[in-house]
Amino acid sequence: MQPLLTLTDTPDPSVRQAIVRPLIRFNEAQSGRCEEFRPLAILITDVHTGEIVGGLWGGTNFTQLHIDLLFVPEDLRGSGIGSRIMHDAEAEALRRECRGVWLDTYSFQARGFYERLGYSVFGMIEDYLPGHTRFFLKKSF
Repeated sequence: MQPLLTLTDTPDPSVRQAIVRPLIRFNEAQSGRCEEFRPLAILITDVHTGEIVGGLWGGTNFTQLHIDLLFVPEDLRGSGIGSRIMHDAEAEALRRECRGVWLDTYSFQARGFYERLGYSVFGMIEDYLPGHTRFFLKKSF
């Protein structure tokens, strides 16, 4: 019997769970470790409006912190808030017994910022966005 394949750009969130549950079981069986994903977010909030204007979004799993998103509004760049957010995220990762952190950025974004914080490039995809490179960076603790 051949399975039915369905392509969709509007999957229900339960579909992700149907895919990830058996993948987690497989990963745990192969690695001998329990997968313990924990979200991690650090928010930048406008003190006058209460609006979230930026921050960090990621999570820890196994022994790594993955930073999925980092956004600092332009008027706050250069103030040290980005470095503080990264330091706070790394400190929390250490409390969670992580051994390192990884993330990605584009050539027009913040590669230099991350490198100044001790991150190094471990991979790249050239022309990921036409004319630009996507860089993958990591830092070990």
